[in-house]
Amino acid sequence: MQQGDGTEAQVTWEDQQNINRFGRLNNRLHELQDEIKLAKEANENLDDAGNELILSDEDVVRFQIGEVFAHMPRDDVETRLEQMKEDAAKKLERLEEEKESILAQMAELKKILYGKFRDAINLEED
Repeated sequence: MQQGDGTEAQVTWEDQQNINRFGRLNNRLHELQDEIKLAKEANENLDDAGNELILSDEDVVRFQIGEVFAHMPRDDVETRLEQMKEDAAKKLERLEEEKESILAQMAELKKILYGKFRDAINLEED
């Protein structure tokens, strides 16, 4: 591989492993970004459902379980909704932590690879 200054840099097996690892991390990062977007939408939907439940004056409300609506007591629905909100918040937090971990690993690999190959390698998205 030729560097920007005209010298040839040898790509070792370890370098190739780092490049491959960076690629896998980059793919996982994109998957995580999509999962985070969906988790945020789910949180918003649960918040909206909670707000609608507050505004409702019925003692028995329809609650969707899978593809079926079931009539349930309002208190049971409130309890289930709160549990669902907690679970969704935990999932979102776990996804965000994984994203930060991947970004840190990618930054370390960029430092290593750019240190060796300089302008001969492009690890940027643009």
